[in-house]
Amino acid sequence: MNWLYLSIAIISEVIATSALKATNGFSNLVPSLIVVFGYGLAFFFLSLTLKTIPVGIAYAVWSGAGIVLVSLVGWLVYGQRLDIGAIVGMALIVVGVIVLNVFSKAVGH
Repeated sequence: MNWLYLSIAIISEVIATSALKATNGFSNLVPSLIVVFGYGLAFFFLSLTLKTIPVGIAYAVWSGAGIVLVSLVGWLVYGQRLDIGAIVGMALIVVGVIVLNVFSKAVGH
């Protein structure tokens, strides 16, 4: 369940972060409510995750997945483009998260 909770936290955070642009400085009600609810849900499920997964590992997975997913949403929804440096940088983050999960004894499997 711990990895499911972390996945829900990540997805909630990605939804909230993606809606943040549409709030227009929190002047649009519906996107603002999505942001507040999404971050609340994200932190609730992250707190459940931290009962079994070390905070550093959980945060590494959270941030790595979040960076890639928010960038994907930015591309698909907002038409934002990434250059080769951004893509390589994100690939290195993903590789780092994989190395953490495969080779580190700190990860609670």
